[in-house]
Amino acid sequence: MSAERIGAEEFVDASTAPETRGIEVIGDAERHGRARDLFFVWAAPGVSILNFTVGATLILLGLEIWQAIAVILASSLLWVFPGIIAGSGPAAGTSGSVVTRAMYGVLGNKLFVAFVGWFIGAVFLSLTWLASSFMGADLLRRIGLDDPVWVPIGVTIVVSAVTIAVAIFGHGLILRIYPIMAVVLFAIFLLVTAFILPTVDWGYTAPQALSGGQLWSAISIGFTILASTPLSFINSPDIARYLPRSTKPSHIAAATAFGGALPFIVFTSVGVLLATGLKAGAFDAGIDVALFDLLPGWVGPLLVIGVIVNTIALNAMTTYTSSMALQAIGFRLRRIPSAIIVGAVGTALTVYLVLSSSLLEAANILLQLLVIVSGPAMAIFVVDVLRRRYVYDGAELFDDSRGSRFWYSGGWGVPGIAALLLGGLATALCLATDVWTGAIAAALGHVDLSVPVGMIVAAVAYLLLSRTRLGKEGRL
Repeated sequence: MSAERIGAEEFVDASTAPETRGIEVIGDAERHGRARDLFFVWAAPGVSILNFTVGATLILLGLEIWQAIAVILASSLLWVFPGIIAGSGPAAGTSGSVVTRAMYGVLGNKLFVAFVGWFIGAVFLSLTWLASSFMGADLLRRIGLDDPVWVPIGVTIVVSAVTIAVAIFGHGLILRIYPIMAVVLFAIFLLVTAFILPTVDWGYTAPQALSGGQLWSAISIGFTILASTPLSFINSPDIARYLPRSTKPSHIAAATAFGGALPFIVFTSVGVLLATGLKAGAFDAGIDVALFDLLPGWVGPLLVIGVIVNTIALNAMTTYTSSMALQAIGFRLRRIPSAIIVGAVGTALTVYLVLSSSLLEAANILLQLLVIVSGPAMAIFVVDVLRRRYVYDGAELFDDSRGSRFWYSGGWGVPGIAALLLGGLATALCLATDVWTGAIAAALGHVDLSVPVGMIVAAVAYLLLSRTRLGKEGRL
């Protein structure tokens, strides 16, 4: 049985039953929804304590408030890229992990999805589960459950189990409950913000004013950390794929981009303000402890609930899309067992991080390293979508026979793979982190140009290398 037909029989996209559909093509009769439904789907995962964390990092890097806000606004513009590629889902009627066969070839895409797609998914699963583990464990510590090992592990397992359950029910449940989650999360985080604002030092100035190379280094590193979030959502076509084929790509792009960018801007900015009112060393014990110390006793548990709800929202989406990535790699699995496997892998990585690092340390390092793969991959996807003008044939994407349209050179899409490698290399050379500084970044005095340089190199390389191939295909 072909991949596009697995689980297709008697399928109903409902919120009350597990979704049996995986990567198979969605027929026009089964399409439903409106582009604006995507706004809340993307807003719920965006109301996150990770935004507080990365916002505070900008102040810790030595930036002034206005400089940090400017970096946030600049990086928020990158949300347009997940919006642009989201339209490929309804166009092809399948998952983005299948659409990328148009870029990397039938065999090359298996390698791409296995390493790039899974790396991005694993990082975000572990980071957000890590946040809920730390904060849940800290709340339990305050009521007497203070085992430093088993308490955070227990919180991780419980939250992971709920997350996997949501991913198993899938698209229908996500559309039904994410608007509710978004409203609840906005209410909780705005309440937390109300208690943070009185502590803000509105006249804050950095202890040592940065200038010249030091200033640009701090700005560029901060931009890279923030940029990693929107650039990681290469799975945006998966959430949009049920929309009617006639849905305008511009409407899909707007709903996706604004849904992601709005909470990103608001709550990362709150993280900036939070850091200005804290004494030196307040973050040594972690941002979770620093936040609890600022809030009244009754607000702390609400914040933990918010973090857990956000964790479920983000990781259920990630687990859901990663389960389809497993199918796209070629494993003969239905989507539900795939979701369980993805969740188990993410849980194991989270447990390791819980026992080995702090939230702030883990977030900053992993988010920076993430752009080595996410930036170039996003750039290639955007170029392909725009070149083809959203024309993708789902049936042809599933034709994996030799000589098929996307078989290319022995199953490999050389332009896409070459552009990805060149973009990743350029990103690594321009990256500046605590664990890796590329040669170009070092020569520039630790100025981190990894995101723009890596994306430009990948986009230009793919554009030039694929011109001949797209011409031969005869369709754009």
